[in-house]
Amino acid sequence: MTSVALLDYGSGNLHSAQRALARVGADVEVTSDPAVALAADGLVVPGVGAFAACMEGLRAVRGERIIGQRLAGGRPVLGICVGMQIMFERGVEHGVEADGCGEWPGTVEMLQAEVLPHMGWNTLQAPADSVLFDGIDADTRFYFVHSYAVQKWELADSDLIAPAKLTWADHGGPFLAAVENGPLSATQFHPEKSGDAGAALLENWVRSL
Repeated sequence: MTSVALLDYGSGNLHSAQRALARVGADVEVTSDPAVALAADGLVVPGVGAFAACMEGLRAVRGERIIGQRLAGGRPVLGICVGMQIMFERGVEHGVEADGCGEWPGTVEMLQAEVLPHMGWNTLQAPADSVLFDGIDADTRFYFVHSYAVQKWELADSDLIAPAKLTWADHGGPFLAAVENGPLSATQFHPEKSGDAGAALLENWVRSL
């Protein structure tokens, strides 16, 4: 059975994510132990709340080192919601700037929408060669709860071995809803709260490990 470590750093809907991953056949362990997180076939980094607070919690368990070590060895990582946002260089919330993990260039900023947070179901524009969205209909909706996102992808294809697969959504303007870049994947929406659609996406990810 495929082993998945769910990183516990004090932020994230751990129980929902654990149930959702177990539902699609993963052997899931909630952990902050670096050895367990490094040894698993896949690592999931959840996250809810403020960017700066999530980074503080992540650093407290040396999570940024765990993520970096896994990716350096080509070991898969999946970030969810703020767990996606912290993969970028920095976040700006309420005038407070905080450094992220820096795995991707870019800044997490407030959405330019009349209604915030962006809360509820929304469709996506996924690339045809996406692994995460393989077999999922284009009009499928996923569940979002956020006011901040990355609204510009800053990494040039020429800087990559293979182009990143970018999935976009719209709420007051386009924003990144998911990224697939080698061993690092992430979703701004919550697959664990997205019913059968989220289960299909998690199953695709687990199958790819």
